[in-house]
Amino acid sequence: MVRNIIAIIILAGVLMGCSPTVKVQTPSEPININLNVKIDHEINIKVDKALDNIINKSGLY
Repeated sequence: MVRNIIAIIILAGVLMGCSPTVKVQTPSEPININLNVKIDHEINIKVDKALDNIINKSGLY
């Protein structure tokens, strides 16, 4: 019985010695993020024919 208790204590000590550690460190080199973004847009305007005639006559096109 005493041997079992001693074995459990020794086993617990060994397992506590094997606990993982976490280290947080900043990187030695800066972090580079390259974004290649292409933005295309198209604007479609639907105009009433009467309004289109007014715009064309006034030169606002």
